[in-house]
Amino acid sequence: MTAVPASHDAGAAVPVRLHIPIQLRWGDLDAFNHVNNTSMLKLLEEARVRAFWSPAEGEEAPTTAVLASGLDEGVLTLIARQEIEYLAPVPYQRHPLEVQMWFGKLGGSSVEVCYEVWNAPALAERILYARSTAIIVLVDAKSGRPTRLTPEMRDVWTPYLGDPIVYAHR
Repeated sequence: MTAVPASHDAGAAVPVRLHIPIQLRWGDLDAFNHVNNTSMLKLLEEARVRAFWSPAEGEEAPTTAVLASGLDEGVLTLIARQEIEYLAPVPYQRHPLEVQMWFGKLGGSSVEVCYEVWNAPALAERILYARSTAIIVLVDAKSGRPTRLTPEMRDVWTPYLGDPIVYAHR
């Protein structure tokens, strides 16, 4: 897991992005021999957990991994909205996909996580398979009410702020 500046369009802000490798499983494919649309959301979920949830003792994680995991911690992370744009079918491949992640916005109790799903960086031809955005809200487990982002979250996540994804709505 690395953080490096991402390639970008002229004029767009250059966010630092997290680069999370995610291995495909044979079960992620559908009858058309490509990653099923619902499996893509599970792959993004896996990348999000690896990028933002605190590691267990002895595990490695990026500096962005500051969210406590488990109901015992008192804070839940709920998906309030998710949008995805599929750009190319993802065939089964032995090398991991690269999920690039950054924040489109840090709110009071929510974050906008932006994703791009690419083939492996070592390949000669880079393919962007999908782009997605998830709005995640931090909620107090007992009251069910939103809870504020902590100063620690803001400190480690601010370097990853960039332009949100703009989708081509039809």
